[in-house]
Amino acid sequence: MLNLSPQRIEKIIEQNKLYSLRALKAPHAGKILAKWLLGIMAVFATILFVPWQQNIRGSGKLTALNPMNRPQDVQSVIAGQIQQWHVREGQYVKRGDTIITISEVKEKYFDPQLLFRLQEQINAKQGSIISKDEKAKALKRQIKALKDAMRIKIEQARAKLDAERVRFQNAENQYQRNKKLFEAGNIPLTKFQDIEYKYQGSQADYLNAQIELDGLEAEYLDKISKSESDLSNTHAEVFDGQGDVAKLKNEYSNMLIRSNQYRILSPQDGYIVKAMQAGIGETIKEGDAVCTIMPEASDMAVELYVKAMDVPLLSRGRHVRIEFDGWPALQFSGWPSVSVGTFGGTVEVIDLVNSKPGEFRVLVIPDKRDQSWPKQLRVGSGIKGWVMLDDVPVWYEIWRQLNGFPPSLYEEPLDATLKKNEKAQNAIPEDAEN
Repeated sequence: MLNLSPQRIEKIIEQNKLYSLRALKAPHAGKILAKWLLGIMAVFATILFVPWQQNIRGSGKLTALNPMNRPQDVQSVIAGQIQQWHVREGQYVKRGDTIITISEVKEKYFDPQLLFRLQEQINAKQGSIISKDEKAKALKRQIKALKDAMRIKIEQARAKLDAERVRFQNAENQYQRNKKLFEAGNIPLTKFQDIEYKYQGSQADYLNAQIELDGLEAEYLDKISKSESDLSNTHAEVFDGQGDVAKLKNEYSNMLIRSNQYRILSPQDGYIVKAMQAGIGETIKEGDAVCTIMPEASDMAVELYVKAMDVPLLSRGRHVRIEFDGWPALQFSGWPSVSVGTFGGTVEVIDLVNSKPGEFRVLVIPDKRDQSWPKQLRVGSGIKGWVMLDDVPVWYEIWRQLNGFPPSLYEEPLDATLKKNEKAQNAIPEDAEN
């Protein structure tokens, strides 16, 4: 084996100039593959600069915009026992139609004549109140008569007192004159004693008249006070009776309303969807749901749940593309013009609080300028939605997705701008108001 140095080998190769490698030709398949790869790279590079419409993805379900058009449970206001079902599942009912008839389960209301008996109690209590009113009127008349009699008697007693006062003064004057005459020895002792006796009798009559006046007033005031006390007690009994009547009337009204609750009625037009209480004789409690009713909803809407980080980018009037369960779509979210099986919508409501942890609810209504939503849709069906934002290159969207950045901010939608302009035009200037 030859022992050649590296410099020698390089010199030999330089002399031969790799003649055998130059003699080989490139295979035809390799050239085709290279061209395909170059073409694919060119197409991919071109696609990177194609406009891509950013969007906010979300999922949810179909509902009704008006809360009264959403499915609702029909509940029993009172406890009872099911006696008869008047409808079946899937049946269309109108507002006020009877769904279930129930019977009473509380022993307090077992008496079938309870309303009649309550009315009898009310009538008896009202009769008692009328009697008490008559007694109060009689006491008032008695008090008036006592006051009139007291006034007359007092006037008579005062007149008698005045007369006795005059008699006493005359007797006193006569006594004083005769006393001087007796002391002067002009009249005998017997005559003076007779005059003194009359003077003392007149004085006693005067004092008795004054005492009689004071006693008469006290006597009548005592009688009047007693009558007024009886009148106050009678008024208190009347007020107690009126309170009892009010309680009985309240109980009567409650019982009357309760008797109307034995028939559970449909709150609105719609279809009976699901019976939650089945058999005859089954007992239900207050507030238990007996079935679900689905109104004929004409205001279909979509409950779309989006991430909290995307909510600041939403506004009312923003366009949405929706895919309903049962209507499969070949979906290119960034190119809605080439999507198949999707339907248009607009954002109508954005909740101010989160509905789920980290998610906010958005209500979307049909876009009148787009294709109508299918009539076969049912409330509760699942949906997927894309709220459409502004256009960016594909390479930017790939970069954003890889980094987990939110979509770019965008200008307000045309609908929102038009509405703001209309409000500004309709607003009254302050100068005009002044």
